[in-house]
Amino acid sequence: MKLYGSEDATYKAAGEFDGIKKLVDDFYDIMSELKESKKVRDMHPVDLEVSRDKLTRFLCAWTGGPRLYKEKYGAISIPQVHSHLTIGSEERDAWLLCMKKALAKQGYPQDFQEYMITQLAVPAERCRNAD
Repeated sequence: MKLYGSEDATYKAAGEFDGIKKLVDDFYDIMSELKESKKVRDMHPVDLEVSRDKLTRFLCAWTGGPRLYKEKYGAISIPQVHSHLTIGSEERDAWLLCMKKALAKQGYPQDFQEYMITQLAVPAERCRNAD
């Protein structure tokens, strides 16, 4: 078995497109339910269809799978895309909490959940522009 982060090993461990889509759907459902993430949820449109699509496509490429985000939306600069929002440590941590809970719902092995949340902390931090 390939190590996570090597070639498409992370993408495959996440369940490829369908697994990532389910992760993202659970992530946004959790974000909509948790009081800790209300500020982050309010930064998104009421209809999350496009947000769900963009995050699913981004995570496919980010985990070593096909570059579906770029195919549909073009290149992405994470800080630039989020620059119109005020994102501090509280918002970053709320986003990560939602992702941690969504990862736990997938039935992924614990080591994969830990790997993913550690790796996702990097782009989450890159979105932070306040504090």
